[in-house]
Amino acid sequence: MNNSQNIPLLDQVRIAIRLKHYSLRTEDAYTMWIRRFINFHKKRHPLEMGSTEIVEFLTHLAIDRNVAPNTQSQALNALIFLYKVLKKPIEDIGGFVRPKKKQKLPVVLTQAEIRVLLDGLNGTCWLGACFMYGSGLRLMECMRLRVRNIDFDQKALYILNGKGGKDRIVTLPSEIFPALKAHLQKVKKLHERDLEDGFGEVYLPYALARKYPRAATDWNWQYVFPSSRRSEDPRDGKERRHHFNERAMQRKITEVARSLKIQKHVTCHTLRHSFATHLLERGMDIRTVQEQLGHKDVRTTQIYTHVLNRGGNAVISPLGSILAD
Repeated sequence: MNNSQNIPLLDQVRIAIRLKHYSLRTEDAYTMWIRRFINFHKKRHPLEMGSTEIVEFLTHLAIDRNVAPNTQSQALNALIFLYKVLKKPIEDIGGFVRPKKKQKLPVVLTQAEIRVLLDGLNGTCWLGACFMYGSGLRLMECMRLRVRNIDFDQKALYILNGKGGKDRIVTLPSEIFPALKAHLQKVKKLHERDLEDGFGEVYLPYALARKYPRAATDWNWQYVFPSSRRSEDPRDGKERRHHFNERAMQRKITEVARSLKIQKHVTCHTLRHSFATHLLERGMDIRTVQEQLGHKDVRTTQIYTHVLNRGGNAVISPLGSILAD
């Protein structure tokens, strides 16, 4: 691809990313890191640089910018991808300074706190929070849900191509059926208006749009949580209705938790953590919880057992026997 001299470097990267079917979020992140790498080295072309410059940049991120380990790893992945596109092998880059990753216990809400939080939400954000807590969905899994992923009869959600490209089936709480069905009726009317206006197409992954030409306008392929307005897709310029903005969902849940004086750092992922912990508290076996969360390794799921074991019922303080005397 580096032989295409007339194609700008970042466009070469974007083409390669789309050929790999990576998400738009990954495309934006990778191109951002590549741009920062080039600017850090005073706009030298990556072909003039190599492992030495990569180590310098990653060390700068760790020491000067104090970025999180996951952020530094993402930058490294972007640069590895860049040099694959350029077909220039890079030498060993193990010498850069990597910040020590701290193991943090997940933030978990009590059931009473969950109830208070849900009472403070409404509309799309309330329903999205119900999916993340009631089914253990990740934020983007929730936002990318399609109508076809919902099975009311089996009380199930089909999560297709989740994190790591894995598929799984998770529980769908029947308690939200009435609200969910009412929500889908509104979404369907919105979709029908889009069709009347000459739009109504939704983004389809991979080559499905070519394989099934009518699928893009089919009701079953529409997002459960569509955006309130149509927008131009940066990949092909078509005007479509994308899914609800994930940042708006994250911001709303955090703001409501703060306004309700919940004394914990609450994010959308906190709802997923709470889902797993509460299942274990109710006696669910850890393998089942692992399957519901879509964890590749059960050791990832075991972090929630540490949360359980640190509760007040797990350790009895010796102070009690002293004061009782």
